[in-house]
Amino acid sequence: MAESVVLDPVDLHLLRLLQNDARTTYRDLAAQVGVAPSTCLDRVTRLRRSGVILGHRLELDPAKLGRGLQALLSVQVRPHRRELVGPFVERIRALPESRTVFHLTGPDDYLVHVAVADMADLQRLVLDEFTSRREVARVETRLIFQQWECGPLLPPSPSAQSA
Repeated sequence: MAESVVLDPVDLHLLRLLQNDARTTYRDLAAQVGVAPSTCLDRVTRLRRSGVILGHRLELDPAKLGRGLQALLSVQVRPHRRELVGPFVERIRALPESRTVFHLTGPDDYLVHVAVADMADLQRLVLDEFTSRREVARVETRLIFQQWECGPLLPPSPSAQSA
């Protein structure tokens, strides 16, 4: 398990701002946080090097790309052995429809977020790419009606850690 990094209030403020808009300039970040632009650059560079900031991503609208139907696929793999699950995960990650893959505990082994064109495309994906695989024992499909993004990810507050 990765070690947590000690973050001060300026670091937390920078992370909050960058998660809301990763394109914010260092000059604007520095002004909002109350530090010099060079200090801001040094801090963000340190946050990247320490692995707190993993990257910057462009968010796209799946519907505008012809993938207006999203679903969560609960997948059970049997037998659940490393030599089978490694190739399974790599194959699923390579599918253009796959958005996120989670390895889980419990009755399902994986939860796969997919974006497809329509119901026929979802059926094709489930039948051709999931249930046709020998190691896949079961797939359950849940359609996503709507989704919401949540606030920025920050470390737990000291009061939450002691509770």
